[in-house]
Amino acid sequence: MSTPSKPRCRAVTSRPGPPTGRRIARHRLPAVVALVAAAALPLGGCSLLAAGDPSSAYPLHTGIVATTFWVGEVFDPTASDGSQVHSTYDSLWMESFGGCDGTEVDGVCQTEARTAAEDWFPTETVPLENPFYLDLPFDDVNDPGAFARRDEVVPWAGQEPYRSHRGDPLFSYLKNRWVELSFDGATCYAQIQDAGPGEYDDAEYVFGSDDERPLNDRYGGAGMDVSPAVVGCLGFDELNGEQAGVSWRFVDDADVPEGPWTRIVTTSQVR
Repeated sequence: MSTPSKPRCRAVTSRPGPPTGRRIARHRLPAVVALVAAAALPLGGCSLLAAGDPSSAYPLHTGIVATTFWVGEVFDPTASDGSQVHSTYDSLWMESFGGCDGTEVDGVCQTEARTAAEDWFPTETVPLENPFYLDLPFDDVNDPGAFARRDEVVPWAGQEPYRSHRGDPLFSYLKNRWVELSFDGATCYAQIQDAGPGEYDDAEYVFGSDDERPLNDRYGGAGMDVSPAVVGCLGFDELNGEQAGVSWRFVDDADVPEGPWTRIVTTSQVR
């Protein structure tokens, strides 16, 4: 039985057209956005965490579709968001990571199965950054609307070092933040390293407290892309596909337990 959809509260801003491509829409190439007014726009009808209030319990998002992506993947070389050689936060993401997060087949970076014995790490690349990564549809650097209201909607905006970087388009509030992910009895942790899929200013879903559905309606309505390490750790049904039923929430650094996801912790900022 269908239920009435909740009203969405969107800031009226200039937004880029929807990205093109197949199953997974990723990021745009990093570009310094023009500084725009950071005044909050009305969000009547939506429940968001109080920005700058780290004591608030981060809400759980349930029943989310996740898709797979990996550093070095190129699925549409003609699309601005069609390559994981770059991320929205790192113009040299593949170089920063240490190479293809998978296996090279005829010069093409493809995903690969991972094992617990190897801590779900890649088998052909020695990663320089955390292989447990994901994206969420809020690009607080390159999307003008998201950048304009990040101080109003990001719960940790009032904490340091974020507070000192208000108005700084070369510092992301989202990059490197930890997320707890659960699926079918397994729980793993990962860091945000990109934005997407399909949307880049969906604050109501990303930061909302009412288990809001993602605004994106493509790729199975996916609300995140996750790395091969996360796919293996959570035990997804397919190596490279869409997986429904994922739950997630933000967690602070101090609440991340030791695990394979803490072997390498990414700390680099926007470049």
